[in-house]
Amino acid sequence: MAASAGDFYTGQAARLVIGQPTFVAQDDGASAKLLGAVGGLAFANDTLFVTDANRVGATPLNHRVLVFKNMSQQLPVPTDLLTQGERCNVCKGTANVVLGQDDFQGVELDLKNNRFRLPTAVASDGRIVAVADTDNNRILIWNSIPTSNGQPADVVVGQDNFITNGISRVPTNKSLRGPQGVWIQNGKLFVADTQAHRVLIWNSIPTSNGAAADVVVGQPNFTTAIDQDLTRQPVAPSASTLLNPVSVTSDGTRLYVADLGHNRALIWNSIPTTNGAAADVVIGQPDFTTAVANNSSKLCESNGTDSTTGDPTYPARCARTLDFPRYALSDGKRLFVADGGNDRVLIFNSVPTTNAPTPDVILGQFDPEGDQVSDSANALFRAATDVIRTPMSLAWDGSTNLYVTDTFNRRVMVFSVGDLVLPYSAVRNSASREVHAVGTITLAGTITKDDKITLTIKRDTVENKYEYKVKEADDLEKIVDDIVSLINAGDGNPLVFATPNKVLLQVVLTAREPNEPGNNVELTTKTNTSATIAVTTSGSTLTGGMDAAKIAPGTLVSILGNNMSDETAAVPYGATSLPYNLAGVRVYVDGMEAPLLYVSPGQINAQIPWETSYETTSVSVYVRTERKDGRVTVTTPTGVPIIAQNPGVYADEGEDPRPGVVLHGSSYATGTVSVDGSVTPGESGSITIEDRTYSYVAQAGDTLEKLRDAYIRLLSFDPRVVAYKAGVFTRIRLRARVPGPEGNSIKYSASGADSGSVILTATTSELCCASKAYSRVTAENPALPGETIIVYATGLGLVKPEEINSTLIDGVQYAGPVYNEPIEFVSSLAGGKTANVLYAGLKPGTIGIYEVQLELNSDIPTNPSTQLTIAQDVYVSNIISFPVVNPKPAN
Repeated sequence: MAASAGDFYTGQAARLVIGQPTFVAQDDGASAKLLGAVGGLAFANDTLFVTDANRVGATPLNHRVLVFKNMSQQLPVPTDLLTQGERCNVCKGTANVVLGQDDFQGVELDLKNNRFRLPTAVASDGRIVAVADTDNNRILIWNSIPTSNGQPADVVVGQDNFITNGISRVPTNKSLRGPQGVWIQNGKLFVADTQAHRVLIWNSIPTSNGAAADVVVGQPNFTTAIDQDLTRQPVAPSASTLLNPVSVTSDGTRLYVADLGHNRALIWNSIPTTNGAAADVVIGQPDFTTAVANNSSKLCESNGTDSTTGDPTYPARCARTLDFPRYALSDGKRLFVADGGNDRVLIFNSVPTTNAPTPDVILGQFDPEGDQVSDSANALFRAATDVIRTPMSLAWDGSTNLYVTDTFNRRVMVFSVGDLVLPYSAVRNSASREVHAVGTITLAGTITKDDKITLTIKRDTVENKYEYKVKEADDLEKIVDDIVSLINAGDGNPLVFATPNKVLLQVVLTAREPNEPGNNVELTTKTNTSATIAVTTSGSTLTGGMDAAKIAPGTLVSILGNNMSDETAAVPYGATSLPYNLAGVRVYVDGMEAPLLYVSPGQINAQIPWETSYETTSVSVYVRTERKDGRVTVTTPTGVPIIAQNPGVYADEGEDPRPGVVLHGSSYATGTVSVDGSVTPGESGSITIEDRTYSYVAQAGDTLEKLRDAYIRLLSFDPRVVAYKAGVFTRIRLRARVPGPEGNSIKYSASGADSGSVILTATTSELCCASKAYSRVTAENPALPGETIIVYATGLGLVKPEEINSTLIDGVQYAGPVYNEPIEFVSSLAGGKTANVLYAGLKPGTIGIYEVQLELNSDIPTNPSTQLTIAQDVYVSNIISFPVVNPKPAN
């Protein structure tokens, strides 16, 4: 039993896509399944009509109309169990009939009764079909739904016959000039006669060529001519004028027009019956006499004050503004508006009755003041599951699905109502979840009574200043505590929360808002000129905020929401494979079932399929739940950006930076020799263990890898150490032959050729830090400088050797080989110093988990909350903390 129909939600992703093999494909061509730069849509009698052309410069122009019959059978409903087996199981739709061409591969244009020249709009009432053949200045009408490819039209309007496409210099009740909108309702024909700046209404569907219209809207009469050069004859906006109307629709009661040139949509509360009838409601403008694109100074709240003039400033757009609207459509209850210039669709849950209304939902954007397309050079050329580039037309199936033409991405997107909202960024790396920006304030110097410290924390218009006056009984540790209390007092600072690190005499500031916005929090300090206390910041802004909602293939993710299941269930620890159905819950990723680890009403843990690594930048994710009472509910889909890697490191619960799951790496004392540079035959180098030196002379054909392996063979004879290759780079790992602290003081060193072409570097001076392998690093058993530690991560992406990737199976334990490494190099910082990455790779016997072995810097200072991150390319993990004790006194 399916649940009742739900609602649309701002920022939701499309559930289905028509016209491309995946959500992000932009294949060029023409077939029954492949669309070009689509323009118009219509839906009637379970049939979808799509015009495969446009007038906004998108390509390819295929000059055809596709007819998709039996859509209820072609597309799954939201509550359906999806058939598996394809990369995208929700990329559907095969046309049954093509108009304007003899077959599905044809793309020619012509002037005939079975050809088009830029068809941009289509309409149907389930019986009759009408197409706006824009560049032929006409409307073609089929008296019944066509059943064969290339079927000729029965009637032409705007021309006297099928072989002329002329333009009347003075418009008449029979002429058309570049029509881009057509609609059929209750036996009437409506046409947006775009370049004549008017809408024509035929009170009955024409049955003969060149039939005259009965009513004109947008002009006072049929013969009023507007100069095509609008600089010579501008069209002043009013309730009864139009400028380049590009769509006209009706719900049977009201008339809706997208008045493109005036940046507005107009509503007539009844179907006009007289020429020049005035509209009743305007959308996108404060009144009928303004026509400014994104009229934000009149419709939006101020976002600040100009620092020079003192005048209020406004965002580029807001929910109430429009920029070149392309389509307005109502089902009699809701109103949908395609806001083409803002790359979004506005949804009003009831038909507006007052001017400049605020929409209830926005599709294509998650921020009413933003534009994912125009605000991002990367997004501009990327199709995504929640991005619409210049929506041109809309169609509603009457119950569930809103069809949207995404012209520049060569597809039709299908947005579906859902019972529950899965919000933007609901899907996150399960280890990092949220990556907060962090900064520090460090104290030094001496105490002098009445010294004053001023701290300013600011972002945009939010600014807080804190002043602290040094007291006679203060010490630096107490001042750290007092500043933390000052910042956190009451409801706390709105931008950051503060924690003390008294070992380093630091106030640690963590951005309250996760991800990149935290990097914009500014931090400044100052003291009085005679102060003896010194106060420094880690930088002018907090740093390190990243987006944990950008996901790599194979990542273990947490999906955060509400009421997603009726119960809590988890897969037993150590399970060799994961189920796709857990407690009635399924997660679909582009229609592929995702393996599940854990479900609860508020959180689901799953694995993003490895298949998303193939030419994917975005996926659509939604949750399907079989309820205990027999109902089936679904969430709205959310768009998830897919990138090659975005690491997260596992940590305990709590406030970031959270205590990391950090393990001691070895029961044996260890050390590392790095082999770098270039190989020159005849040059020698050596590694010394205590008083035993092992030398090697480079041979012709040697590489750094061969050089490393040669030293490992020589060292195999040493009585006290064992040598083996590290997991990454050309590094040699040294390990005491006996476990425990006995090996901690074995000294070692290395030297390369005198010429310096081969560089051998010992990272520490002696083996160190034997501890119980895989035991937790704790305050009682802290990490030591030079020690090898282990952290676990997810989201590091595909690995090499690359043949391993073809063996990776969703939801199944990784079986090996042990030695593998992420394609993108992993680096690490611990305690502000580089930690050598000795190994990083998928851990055998786990699902989606990477083991990262790190050698701490030999100079890392004592710090009970040492901060650690790993990084790949520009993507930095969440910050974790762990205790380090350096037995050597600080300098």
